[in-house]
Amino acid sequence: MISVSRNILANLFSKGWSAVMGLAFVPFYILLLGMEAYGLIGLFATLQVIFSLLDLGITTTLNRELARYSALSEKAQEMRNLLRTFEIIYWGLAILIGLIIYGIAPFIAHDWVNTSSLAPAIVTQSIRLMGLVLAFQFPLGFYAGGLLGLQHQVLNSLLQATDATLRFGGVVLVLWLIQPTLQVFFGWQALVSMVSTLLTVTILWRIMPHAPRRARFDVARLQAVWRFAAGMLGISSTAILLTQMDKIVLSKVLPLEQFGYYSLAGVLANGVALLTTPVFNALFPRFSQLVVIGDQAQLRETYHRSCQIMAVIIIPVTVILACFAPEILFLWTRNPTTVAQTHLLVTLLVTGTALNGLMNLPYALQLAHGWTSLVFWINIVSILIFMPLIFVLTSFYGAVGAAIVWCGLNGMYVLVQIQIMHQRLLPGEQWRWYRQDVVQPLVVALVVAGLGRWWLPTTSSMLVNALLLLVIATATFFATALSVTVLRQWMWAQLKPRLAGLRHGTH
Repeated sequence: MISVSRNILANLFSKGWSAVMGLAFVPFYILLLGMEAYGLIGLFATLQVIFSLLDLGITTTLNRELARYSALSEKAQEMRNLLRTFEIIYWGLAILIGLIIYGIAPFIAHDWVNTSSLAPAIVTQSIRLMGLVLAFQFPLGFYAGGLLGLQHQVLNSLLQATDATLRFGGVVLVLWLIQPTLQVFFGWQALVSMVSTLLTVTILWRIMPHAPRRARFDVARLQAVWRFAAGMLGISSTAILLTQMDKIVLSKVLPLEQFGYYSLAGVLANGVALLTTPVFNALFPRFSQLVVIGDQAQLRETYHRSCQIMAVIIIPVTVILACFAPEILFLWTRNPTTVAQTHLLVTLLVTGTALNGLMNLPYALQLAHGWTSLVFWINIVSILIFMPLIFVLTSFYGAVGAAIVWCGLNGMYVLVQIQIMHQRLLPGEQWRWYRQDVVQPLVVALVVAGLGRWWLPTTSSMLVNALLLLVIATATFFATALSVTVLRQWMWAQLKPRLAGLRHGTH
């Protein structure tokens, strides 16, 4: 049996490394390109998410089906045919994305974004390069989903970490050596995307199980999975609308510079989201295998243990970012204006993102059972409630209003969706989820970080501030880890033999 713990650690490494790369070089982007240009980079991130709608649920379906097939024998031909079928569809969608963005680039440049120093021609060229980036980057997630489903998660983590290093760090070197322009920035992104995708597709096909016949487009494979894929399409389309509606509205109503500040706060919030992905990626295939073999007792324990691990990973980080946003932003950007414009947005956005992250494993459990309708209908209700709210609050409070809506939306998920889900899956376990898996570590993290906030002395030394924050963050993390059953049991299992050895050694 593939080690879930090893997969989680491997995924944490790659996502953590990606988060570090993404955060570390943002100040250099702003320094070399300017805040207005960084606002356009923020728009690119929004376009990435919007056009991920064209995934049509294929990546998650591939992940789930390859995981299920890998738990059964004599499924090699079906696995290869499924990959080939989805691959042909996916590359067609990638080309479509590139053509759409190329066509709408003049409209975005002239009629959507509000620029003051960037010429419309430069914005148009940059957006068209974004289309090229996305056309190559779009299939990368698909092939990564195949590697995850086959449980080659360590290999996938190495590939993702390499991609992040070249994408985020390499572009700073290119901007410095060649020319600090948006065209160079997105040109490099396109090159890295092309190389990463071609490398990943080659590796995935090499590790697929051998079959007696060549892989082919197979309509029967589509017929077997279309219901689940359609459900995933419904979820992804509504989720994209919910998660991107703030950015879509703000990119229109705010000056591009102000949208850049919101995007900057979003980078920190996205860092929290990146920490949730490794646990989801490791546990979703495992949940799928346990469901298909019908091991309900193991599924229940795996679910709670993994939810506690998720809480330990994201709650301390979120609490520290929320409580110490001004200090962290100043250490990061060293710009008082940026801190003043961004710190409240960071607190709100990371809080909402953490609530969303806590729902990842309940969501994975639903997908492992093939149950997509609950999330879809909750998203529909959320759109009807929160879409009007975002327009109202944005008109009154600007970017802060949008961030408030994000918190409210994800708080509703935690309060409502968990209750409904556990009526059908693992009945009665929602109270254990609230009490042991979430509230207990959250209270401990808030108490320790709150004491650190009260104790933190005022100092003008950047190094001293960084060290003090590191001490508080470390104490918060370890206290949170000790508050959950799964890690206490693990620590005791590690210590018990050593204590026994010490006792025997004294006699």
